[in-house]
Amino acid sequence: MDLRQINYFLALYDEGSVTRAAQRLHVVQPAVSMQIARLERELDQKLFERTPRLMVPTAAARTLHRLLLPVVRNLNHAREQMARLSGVVSGRLTLGMLASIANSVGAEMLADFTRTYPEVEVALVDGYSSAFIEQVSDGKLDFAIINRPGRKIGLIVEPMVDEHMVLAARTLADESPLPIAQLADLPLVLPTRRHGLRTEFERHLAAHGVTVEPKLEIDSIEGICAFVAQSHWATVLPSLALRGHVAAGRLRTRPILPAVQRRLAVIHHPHHPLSPAGLAFIDHLRTALGGSDNQTV
Repeated sequence: MDLRQINYFLALYDEGSVTRAAQRLHVVQPAVSMQIARLERELDQKLFERTPRLMVPTAAARTLHRLLLPVVRNLNHAREQMARLSGVVSGRLTLGMLASIANSVGAEMLADFTRTYPEVEVALVDGYSSAFIEQVSDGKLDFAIINRPGRKIGLIVEPMVDEHMVLAARTLADESPLPIAQLADLPLVLPTRRHGLRTEFERHLAAHGVTVEPKLEIDSIEGICAFVAQSHWATVLPSLALRGHVAAGRLRTRPILPAVQRRLAVIHHPHHPLSPAGLAFIDHLRTALGGSDNQTV
């Protein structure tokens, strides 16, 4: 098995089509088929089930894919380290970022990052902390920005920022700190329990003996903000997620007493050190987050 076969296999595994794999590799389709056939003979394993429209990975292919990802990642890391010695930061980053972060600082930060490091390719996905933990563990993501887990997850967890969660509504008669117990009396719309935000919020409430029963739950943070901006409802969300809506005058906020915080962290696999490009990206993100009313840690 050589590096060419590995690259052809990974391209076909990801694309599910010889045509798309060939386009991704900038080669003709017979070259892909030939390399996969050679690899199957060498391993004495059938790697793909050939259907009229798709190439479906077999169990052997799924095992091979899992084993090869760390190898390819280490090769890319080696290239990046050599490039760093020459003063050039390059490579490809595949990372996960919570939607509440991506929507608030992601666009501006990404634009600045790509200007500063034009040789770095970035693939950014959003989702939930639990999904990111699994994807980083499986090697599908280089790293992810998540709500800091309260349990051991078998990954490197580095603190990123502590962020205040605040009450937000279309109008507020009083903007002084709201006692946390009074949240139970408000018509709240909150993220569903799939969100780490909801877990953090309820953890703080429980510590003070407070229970809230939201009559409405919405998965999308932007959906919550849009709904609250057009209704009499309120919500409790991180200040970063609300920043654009507050600046536009759509929402007003009120701090909560005692403070409710969510902790953001960077996670990555202990066997896959962060590359120079990854470290540069995290530094840029920290700078962007530090520009808001948050406490860096």
